[in-house]
Amino acid sequence: MSVTVSTRRRVGKTALNLPVFGMGAAHIGELYAKVDEADSQATLQAAWDSGVRYYDTAPWYGRGLSEHRLGGFLRTRDRDQFAITTKVGRTLHRPKDPKTFDRAPWTGGLNFEVRFDYSYDGIMHSYEQALQRLALDTVDALVIHDLDVAYHGPERQAAHEADLIGGGIRALQELKKSGDIQAYGMGINTNQALEEVATKVDLDFCLVAMPYTMLDHASLDRGMKTCVDRGVSVIIGAPYASGILVTGSGSGAMYAYGKASQEVQAKVKGMEAVCAAHKVKLPVAALQFVLAHPAVASVIPGAAKPSEVQQNVAALSVEIPAAFWADLKAQGLIASNAPVPGAGK
Repeated sequence: MSVTVSTRRRVGKTALNLPVFGMGAAHIGELYAKVDEADSQATLQAAWDSGVRYYDTAPWYGRGLSEHRLGGFLRTRDRDQFAITTKVGRTLHRPKDPKTFDRAPWTGGLNFEVRFDYSYDGIMHSYEQALQRLALDTVDALVIHDLDVAYHGPERQAAHEADLIGGGIRALQELKKSGDIQAYGMGINTNQALEEVATKVDLDFCLVAMPYTMLDHASLDRGMKTCVDRGVSVIIGAPYASGILVTGSGSGAMYAYGKASQEVQAKVKGMEAVCAAHKVKLPVAALQFVLAHPAVASVIPGAAKPSEVQQNVAALSVEIPAAFWADLKAQGLIASNAPVPGAGK
């Protein structure tokens, strides 16, 4: 593939250029399992030593733990040597009773209650809190997080959208105009959000999780095309579809942050057969697939141990034969018009 960990792509119409490969820090917030402090720091060190210079986090990840860990690592590095993005829309608060507080869905994390707030003041408060947890005085971009009907329900979703349109977006515009941030975007978990919610405000980029992976790209001619048409870049947040494109099929396989269905398992088994025929590793193909789309500026897979981030970085340089992609298309495992590595960008 013609990219390396240090290759950069421009974000939308902004002056921000991000490395095409970054690290998502949700896992060090202890999503699926607890991560020792030493292991989290070793993972971040391995990323840095491998040349990773872009990191993404959020207040939600571990209810503040991810930002604390990532910021504690990055604050000793030269600020002009890395890019960092975090998210807004949630503020964190001490729970009424910390002893009985339920941190779910986080396995570990911290004892902080979440309040959603997409208003002008809410966005500014979320931003200020994030800087304090990170122990940094700047971030490169902010992401509107989880403005999704699946989280809020129709009534609250409408109210949150009104808050964003009526004031929250102005906060982001002011921060960008003042130079506090270089860009702002929206985190996307569903095709519906990519097609409908993300188009209601001007954005520089969308941070897309599930709607565009090698396994599911129904958004190709819909939401992703809209991004191209609007000049909105895409950062891919879940290239492995939350697990199954790394682990492969099997009883414990995860898809879309839950147990993979039989239908999804069957499709992945088909991909595994093509991988075996061409001696291509499934996660390598999944990572390179998303980077081939013309809207994609960067991909940020997560990692919870040094070996995971090292394997992710190594996947960028693996040569995949054109016949592999042709076979996936011929078998209907990826769309016939899906951009693939080596076919031009």
